[in-house]
Amino acid sequence: MRDFRLYAITGENFHPGRGLVEVMEQAILGGADILQYRDKTGGREDRLRKAKELRELTRKYGIPFIVNDDIELALEVDADGIHLGQGDLPLEEARRMVGNKIIGISTHAIEEALLAQEQGADYIGAGPVYATQTKTDAVAPVGLDYIREVSKRIDIPFVAIGGIKLGNVDEVIEAGASRVCAISEIVGSEDPAGACRAFIDRLERKGRA
Repeated sequence: MRDFRLYAITGENFHPGRGLVEVMEQAILGGADILQYRDKTGGREDRLRKAKELRELTRKYGIPFIVNDDIELALEVDADGIHLGQGDLPLEEARRMVGNKIIGISTHAIEEALLAQEQGADYIGAGPVYATQTKTDAVAPVGLDYIREVSKRIDIPFVAIGGIKLGNVDEVIEAGASRVCAISEIVGSEDPAGACRAFIDRLERKGRA
């Protein structure tokens, strides 16, 4: 898969009164270079409509579009990939269904990360680094030590996720992350594009160090 730096995930509860496509387009304009649609509560038709709109948006800007958890929806809108949690469909079965599309796996321990790599994941999410209000079923924070361990032992791309803000992203990068994901800090911002530019600046600054 094409490499990326800033992974944006939808979170409509963080921007009431503003449209989903409007907010996510601002994130892309600010530098988000991969986008995931995550919606655990919407009805089927509503989710299909939004996924189609985001698929069109990501094609317009030429960035990968990932659907969280729902392989059927991902295939229906021809998403670039699927993201799975530890309790979702096994990776091998997902691979049979999606072929060579991108598969990302959430991991919370090095054993999970190593297994995902061995089974052919294209990337992993490493976290939650900090406590997060985005997911009601989030596991306990894994902290920066997990990021350090993943950076040393995992060869496929990994993205640090979970409670990452502009106020703490520097220490996440210092721990070894070259790709980060933020949700509320981006989509909940009055200026999603500006928030993304600030994240990209931090990542680039570290790359130049």
